[in-house]
Amino acid sequence: MSDAVSLPERAALVRRAAARLCLRLGWVPLHEVPLPNGRRADILALQPDGCFACIEVKSGPRDFLTDLKWPEYRAFSDSLYFAVDADFPRALLPAETGWIVAAELEADLLQEAPRHPLPPARRRALLHRFAMLSGARLAALEDPAAVTDLRAALRVE
Repeated sequence: MSDAVSLPERAALVRRAAARLCLRLGWVPLHEVPLPNGRRADILALQPDGCFACIEVKSGPRDFLTDLKWPEYRAFSDSLYFAVDADFPRALLPAETGWIVAAELEADLLQEAPRHPLPPARRRALLHRFAMLSGARLAALEDPAAVTDLRAALRVE
C-alpha cells in the first residue's frame, strides 16, 4: 500500500479486504462488535459451522506493537486472526494466531488460526449478541431513531 495512505485509511482498506475474504470463505463478518469484556472486535465473523473468528485489523507495525489487548479477544472467539496489509512485517505476528494479508481490495488467508473452542454457554450468548447487533443495524437503516434504546442496551456507538 502506498505511504500516501493515512493509517486510518489503511486500516479501513485492510478491514474491507478482510471482510471480502470472509464472504468468499462463507463467513459472515460483522464490524466493530462490542464484547462483554468491554473490548471491541474489529470484525467478528460467524463461520458456517457456528464457530466465531475474531479478526483484529492492524494499520501497521506501530499499531500492532502499541496494542497489547489482543489476547483478550480469545475468550470470545474460536479462532483469532490478524489482518494486515502486504507491507506489514509478518515476523511480528504471533505464531499462535491466523494471518490475513490484504492487498488493495483483496485478501488472502496466509495462516490458519489454531482453534480454541468456546464453551457452549458463551457461544450461545455470543450468537445472541451477534444476531441482536446485526438486526439492530439493519433496523437502523430503516428507522435510525427507533433503535436508540436497543443500541444503548448493546453498548454500541
